[in-house]
Amino acid sequence: MRVLLVRHGETAWNADRRVQGWAPAPLAERGREQASLAGRHLAGTYDIDRVVASDLRRTRETAALVREAGVDAELVFDRAWRERDFGVYQGLSYEALFETYPEFAVTESGRHALEAVPERGESLLDCRERVLDTFDRLVADAGDETVLIVTHGGPLYALLGHLKEIDYVESIAGESQGNCAVNELRGDPEEGFAIVRENDTSYRE
Repeated sequence: MRVLLVRHGETAWNADRRVQGWAPAPLAERGREQASLAGRHLAGTYDIDRVVASDLRRTRETAALVREAGVDAELVFDRAWRERDFGVYQGLSYEALFETYPEFAVTESGRHALEAVPERGESLLDCRERVLDTFDRLVADAGDETVLIVTHGGPLYALLGHLKEIDYVESIAGESQGNCAVNELRGDPEEGFAIVRENDTSYRE
């Protein structure tokens, strides 16, 4: 089977480097353009059977634009593909968050930051467990389908880092995902999945 993973289009909060978490941030105009371009590229490259998206506003809008651009497949929303819940720190700039509360910065606190729980939020480890469990359930039921997942940076770091068998701290600190970047996995639940395309935005060039 084939699993395609796409990060949502750019929002104003992305451009301002603000912590979005579960905020209902809409796509910026640039993000809408990115989603439409991604949709045309995906429709022309793959025969997609199903689209699964996080139910947050920015992923809903991205998935809708991808389908409008030509991906003719059933769309379902699953809150398990949401970004990490940052709780009371949602809306802060990343600089303000990590400078004021270094216990949440993996570059400062290492593995302790993975366990730190924001007030009314979830830890990185909790987010990772949520995403990996959801992925396992999805691929167990997908058969030989090509499934497109529209999600967020945090879930992508968690899943791709796990598949590459790299340390979670390293994955968060060192990995990158552009808005509407395409990632492609091939394999099956028994033999495992290989990453054949990662953080690819070359289709926009």
